[in-house]
Amino acid sequence: MKTILRQLTGYRLGQLEAYRPRPISLTPAAQAPAYKSPLKFSLVTPVRNQASFIGQTIESVIEQQFSPLEYIVMDGGSTDGTTDVIERYRSHLTHFESRNDEGQSDALNKGFAKASGDIFGWLNGDDLLLPGAIEYVARFFLSNPDVDVVYGDRIVINAHGDDVGRWMLPSHSDQILSWVDYIPQETLFWRRSLWERAGSYVDTSFSFAMDWELLVRFRDHGAHFRHLPHYIGAFRVHSFQKTSAEMDGVGIAEMNRIRTRCLGYVPSKAALRVAVTPYVLRHLARVWRSRVLRVVMRKDSSR
Repeated sequence: MKTILRQLTGYRLGQLEAYRPRPISLTPAAQAPAYKSPLKFSLVTPVRNQASFIGQTIESVIEQQFSPLEYIVMDGGSTDGTTDVIERYRSHLTHFESRNDEGQSDALNKGFAKASGDIFGWLNGDDLLLPGAIEYVARFFLSNPDVDVVYGDRIVINAHGDDVGRWMLPSHSDQILSWVDYIPQETLFWRRSLWERAGSYVDTSFSFAMDWELLVRFRDHGAHFRHLPHYIGAFRVHSFQKTSAEMDGVGIAEMNRIRTRCLGYVPSKAALRVAVTPYVLRHLARVWRSRVLRVVMRKDSSR
């Protein structure tokens, strides 16, 4: 019954596989000219044992045709051939190293310590940037100097690269960050000045919800967030990913740590549902507007 209601309403937030796989093209229709920006971007990829996907991740960055761009890949001592794949792209990387670390947060801190850009972001070793994403984000930052953090909509893909879900988010809410984190990490970019203001670190005591903790810290340091109504990244769902493997254990414990910090207590499931309802309704309103627009466009094209 719940699945039927989700399909009817278009509710997608938090869902990793919303429908049957659909083929999708994630490459530009035509080779776009390189875009040179006044803003330098620094992107870090932490990776460990992702040989099946890391090549596609790196290619999604290279194909951005964007400069200036620092791309830093930090491998945590992979043993499955990941480093061999990365070596094929060595000439496109600003920095690459492979050594044992203390986990993803530690790898990110080491990577960002080497970054010198104006805008920061990270892309996990199984996710993708969509074509033109960095240029789109750069143009927005240039036109909106008061904005510190941006993020966009998410396409969910499976191990084969097929489309299995889409998250169309509503406008940003600082308040919702105290309850849940719906922000797609692979679409997230922020100004270096904010990173420095918030301490210049990813909290290594988190191995699952480190991105949520960072977002809350950004908010608490006065960051101005903006959601961009544009698909920016693709989040990959597969059997070995950390999101699926750790959700019921480490994931819930870390999420409740953040809720306790923000709210002073761990809310019940009922309280969570009440708190997120206004946000979810705004999400659904955007989904419905999109559906109506598609119908109108189909009718216009058939005339």
